[in-house]
Amino acid sequence: MNLALTEEEAAFRDEMRTFFTTEIPAEIREKNRVGVELTKEDVVTTMRILNANGLAVPHWPTEFGGRDWTDAQRHIWLDEMQLASVPEPLTFNASMVGPVIATFGSQEQKEKFLPKTANLDIWWCQGFSEPEAGSDLASLRTTATRDGDDYIVNGQKTWTTLGQYADWIFALVRTNPDAPKKQAGISFLLIDLKTPGITVRPIKLIDGSVEVNEVFFENVRVPAENLVGEENQGWSYAKFLLGNERTGITRLGHTKVALEEAKKHAAATKLGTGTLLDDPLFAARIAELENDIVALDITQLRLVSGSSDGKPNPASSILKLRGSELQQAVTELLMDIAGPDSLPYEAGDDIESEGWAQRSVPTYLNYRKVSIYGGSNEVQRQIISSTILGL
Repeated sequence: MNLALTEEEAAFRDEMRTFFTTEIPAEIREKNRVGVELTKEDVVTTMRILNANGLAVPHWPTEFGGRDWTDAQRHIWLDEMQLASVPEPLTFNASMVGPVIATFGSQEQKEKFLPKTANLDIWWCQGFSEPEAGSDLASLRTTATRDGDDYIVNGQKTWTTLGQYADWIFALVRTNPDAPKKQAGISFLLIDLKTPGITVRPIKLIDGSVEVNEVFFENVRVPAENLVGEENQGWSYAKFLLGNERTGITRLGHTKVALEEAKKHAAATKLGTGTLLDDPLFAARIAELENDIVALDITQLRLVSGSSDGKPNPASSILKLRGSELQQAVTELLMDIAGPDSLPYEAGDDIESEGWAQRSVPTYLNYRKVSIYGGSNEVQRQIISSTILGL
């Protein structure tokens, strides 16, 4: 495979690089680069700038903001965005529910939801996981019973990321409890979170943040017109969505930036007569990570079109598996570089421990999640062994 960019692709890369580094507010990019938590306004501001310039949802149909790009251009767009530390378009909108509605939704649903989804006028959250139905998602028990022109929804979702900001939730619900297989009888439903009977309750995480939530449904009436596609076919739509999610979880450009940050801090950390970066064992650790990043970069180039034509590509599990492992490895590296300076938590600027060092442990703890969400890495290994390797 020829990995060199053509002249046209190199020009496109330069165009993206210039836009991302000049049009997105520098303070937002800097917060994202060093790991300071973004506000809702930061995310909305960024996505609306991207959308106004046709760069929020390039993989969507052109009539709803997409661009007629090649796979290579889409890859360059994402890579340059991450390398510039631009907050990516909200994944629940851009890479999850948007493509599902665009591919399987009715024309009315496309016209109603897609423009507002692309511009973040609607903030979506994901209602998939439940207690005892995480990686084994098909075991979900939230029900939706047809009642005239409505569904009556009862049940609970958990680990609902950024649900505290959301306006709507896209949820998997069980519409046929008597289906012969647990993957059958599941439907994909769009639910307005302002509907009576919905309670959103925050979950405080080990890193001290409130990033996820529980969502409870008690006799919630949802118009049947909010059903995406066909009833009892939601599992197929979920697999399509998860294929996109697993590709997005790779975040290789973000990992590259984080590794450069780690090298910078290591070079400033005194060790004997030199620095930590001069230590042979530490240098070998850096080199191994750099080699792994190059290997995954090449793999991503081969698989970047994995969910084209609406069919999930099991090879996206490779990107999810290795991408999440590399993200965790770099956060662990930063924590090790910080050493004892990583122990203070939100102590502020009045102590010798720098902000990046104080954030290293919470970030390390938070990133334990990346090998779980989108289907745990154990599940990804099963998919790779059975679907790709045929074992």
